[in-house]
Amino acid sequence: MYLAVEEALPRGAFPLILTVDTHGVPHRWISWQHACYYYAKDQVAWSLGEQAFTVYGGLNRVTGKRSFITAASIIAIKGKAMAMKAFSQVPPLNNRELFHRDRQICAYCGGMFPISRLTRDHVVPFSRGGRDTWMNVVTACRSCNEKKSDRTPEKARMELIYLPYVPNRAEYLILTNRRILADQMEFLAQHVPAQSRLHQNHL
Repeated sequence: MYLAVEEALPRGAFPLILTVDTHGVPHRWISWQHACYYYAKDQVAWSLGEQAFTVYGGLNRVTGKRSFITAASIIAIKGKAMAMKAFSQVPPLNNRELFHRDRQICAYCGGMFPISRLTRDHVVPFSRGGRDTWMNVVTACRSCNEKKSDRTPEKARMELIYLPYVPNRAEYLILTNRRILADQMEFLAQHVPAQSRLHQNHL
């Protein structure tokens, strides 16, 4: 599938492009403008995906032909060896990705809620030495969070129905992009661990 893109398109009008290193390890999302930069600098080693788009530029004074760049939905960037290191690094924690990791389900009552009614709960509270990390936070509805208060689940007699975990790089890329193309999702799914809750939701 090929899509034509004009120069004046707003930044968010086209889906993000997935970049990987030359070994096929997922790296990050980039805009189509950034993808065109890599193509123009001959930094694209290879590409994948069933979808592609073409960006048209100006006319060549000599030939009279209009310049263009055709880019794929998944591109491997030359010299991106650092992506191997980044894949194993712990991704940044924020509420949006936390709620998506937990499928917007409260870890205590099991109810599914809109994001506006969810909170970040620290399994071990700060007052008891807990930290603000992926392994110590779960999604909780406001009611359960207030009931648990500044206590551990054991002290509050509130059993966790699922355990927290750290999403890997591929899973985090899925969590941070709500407009993933089918070919990009299929590629990232191969790198998501079997225990991920995304296998029950997105994949």
